[in-house]
Amino acid sequence: MRLRKKWWARPEMEASPLVVTNPREYKGKWIEEFKNNNPIHLELGCGRGQFISRKAFVNNNINFIGIDLKDEVLVYALRKVEKEEVENVRLIPLNIAFVSEIFDENEISRIYINFCNPWPKLRHNKRRLTHSKFLTEYKKFIKPASEIWFKTDDKCLFEDSQKYFKECGFEIKYITYDLGSSDFKENIQTEYEEKFSKIGMNIMFLIAKLK
Repeated sequence: MRLRKKWWARPEMEASPLVVTNPREYKGKWIEEFKNNNPIHLELGCGRGQFISRKAFVNNNINFIGIDLKDEVLVYALRKVEKEEVENVRLIPLNIAFVSEIFDENEISRIYINFCNPWPKLRHNKRRLTHSKFLTEYKKFIKPASEIWFKTDDKCLFEDSQKYFKECGFEIKYITYDLGSSDFKENIQTEYEEKFSKIGMNIMFLIAKLK
């Protein structure tokens, strides 16, 4: 669905110290931006921010960075973060294809990918955020033994992603085809997940660890 342009979104974001609109200037300097040595976790496609705002609230010893392309979406993530009154979050409006341009080697300790576009057509598979093409880019800036936490409701994407992770030197540390009924206790739901879990859709989840 095409988003209606919200001309007020960018000015509101630029007025906040929690939004970084020039992220390439922070490459290798994110610790300085957060003013501490805490680990940095990255959410790719943070959407309206329910996941990252709640995650930051219950983990004040971790710094979080959320990336999404559209101001019209990211501005609502900003509002959720502000409502939680957390300071350990930064939001970045950016095309994820350029993510390796804003982080230096070993800057990120964990990546979250929640309900990314499944790009089901074969000719579009390389656009998947779990595709080997993207995983190779992430390896440029994640620490050794870092984890990627991945959630989806698309079984084809989930099973293809397992192959991508193994091809790129990750091992599947945890996996479930029904997160809601699993023994995994650390889950925080996204807006999308909350909606579809209520109508009985299975959410698939895995943790892939870099060897």
